[in-house]
Amino acid sequence: MKIISGIAASNGIAIGPIFLYEEEDLSFERSRCSDSTKEMKRLNGALEKARGEIETIRDKAEAETGSDEAAIFEAHAMFLDDPALLEAVEKTIKEEQLNLESAWMDSIEMYASQMEAMEDEYFKARAADIRDVGNRILRILLGKQETDLSSMTSNAVVVARDLTPSDTVRMNKKLVLGFSTVEGGPTSHTAILAKALGLPAVVGAGSELLKHADTKKIIIDGSTGVIILDPDKKQVKEYQEKQGKEEKRSKIALEHAHEPARTRDGHTVEIVANAGGPEDAASALEHGAEGIGLLRTEFLYLDSKTAPDEETQLAAYTAVLDVMGKRPVVVRTIDVGGDKEIPYINLGREANPFLGFRAIRMCLQDPEFFKTQLRALVRASFGHDLRIMFPMIATIEEVRQAKVLLEEAKREVYKANHSIARTIQVGIMVEIPSVAILADLFAREVDFFSIGTNDLTQYTLAAERTNDRVAYLGDACHPAVLREIARVIEEAHKQKIWTGVCGELAGDPDAVPILLGLGLDEFSMAPSLIPRAKEIIREWKLKDARKAAAAVLNLHTAREVREFIHSQKP
Repeated sequence: MKIISGIAASNGIAIGPIFLYEEEDLSFERSRCSDSTKEMKRLNGALEKARGEIETIRDKAEAETGSDEAAIFEAHAMFLDDPALLEAVEKTIKEEQLNLESAWMDSIEMYASQMEAMEDEYFKARAADIRDVGNRILRILLGKQETDLSSMTSNAVVVARDLTPSDTVRMNKKLVLGFSTVEGGPTSHTAILAKALGLPAVVGAGSELLKHADTKKIIIDGSTGVIILDPDKKQVKEYQEKQGKEEKRSKIALEHAHEPARTRDGHTVEIVANAGGPEDAASALEHGAEGIGLLRTEFLYLDSKTAPDEETQLAAYTAVLDVMGKRPVVVRTIDVGGDKEIPYINLGREANPFLGFRAIRMCLQDPEFFKTQLRALVRASFGHDLRIMFPMIATIEEVRQAKVLLEEAKREVYKANHSIARTIQVGIMVEIPSVAILADLFAREVDFFSIGTNDLTQYTLAAERTNDRVAYLGDACHPAVLREIARVIEEAHKQKIWTGVCGELAGDPDAVPILLGLGLDEFSMAPSLIPRAKEIIREWKLKDARKAAAAVLNLHTAREVREFIHSQKP
């Protein structure tokens, strides 16, 4: 028997034999080529064939998972027409006289690396999509057939180094019980698809997993990240019973998803969703969300060849607000920067983009650029409960400067005879420790806090989230992070403002009762996690959650925290 700890990516338990999915061999020779016209003609042919393949996969994804998840492949198709990519490939062929395969993959890797360096998990996850598209074109150029999981003949748990979104969609869902990968993270598109397909998944398990690929039986627990290889009969029975209970619980939770999140002793909290557009907003409502706690706006900038103008942004924000009606919608202002090249913004190169020129820092250096977004948001607010949130705040001065620009934007909108909401709440992301330390001072400047636990954990423990070698430090249930959260909530309440969490911790089943006990007002998470989070809150009494939260603040490790919460479950 061998137990491996990975990253929980999609809830559920899978028990069965292993099906080892091996990556196709896409090796090629780097060679010189002086005929750029001929090479670009080859590329255009490959692009055309790839468009047809992606359309087929998109249709399959939509039929099996819905339009939201199928939109991933619409993004794949759009990437094939990216002029910056195609220009980079042609330039490499001409100037470096490289063959098409080399020029193409060099350009793909450059784009993927830029995405991986980004702070936001949403965009970090796009690196896998870029490589997925890149490998699709390379395979076509090499004249190889697309491989998939069609060789499976019986139910099994898929084990692989990694799985692209395309691999995941092409699985035979009748036979695949779940999957576990050596690489990957919980916010990758593959993990998103796994959740949508209802497949248990554990990712980031490390290379040790492949060393035991000849194991006869495997158990994966997508809610805890545990992988058991060659389990004994007792363990199999234990997880089979757990599997049955989880399936029954999920069904009941979904049936009650639209009911309030109220504890057994009558305390109610707000459960809202993280979203990236109108489609996510619709999904949020289907899963029982009471609003949007984090609307990402970066897609407007990264998917555009030029800076999106005020009218374009207004249309996008209005589309989301119209779906949500009178429900609250918290919009995070643009959160990109020095870790991602945007053609129409000169950001320059940085040695450490995670600590660099980005988000609010970039916006305050270009007020007119920032006010375009602020004016669009202010205009979209009329008739809705729109709330504006500034990311990557580190100092009081940044908050004050941002608020001044927002007031300027309001005056400009008034002057142009546009109507706006009577009240627009203004808040900040709490993701840098300086804000947690000075929470009492920041609370006097804003209407709310929203804690980004992914970044707060990274900065508190000095552990970069994409580095597998320090992944063990990235658990937001660490007492140091929980103490920061506790302080933020306490100081917010002293100033009579509310606090939410929009990081992964908000939907973590172990963390929900802790956050409840710490006094959190709003939980914002992926739509699919909402039914379970509401169910957990209904199981607890607030007084018991408070006792549990107070206890874990005095523990030493994240593991101790999780073990304690498991022992206290009602």
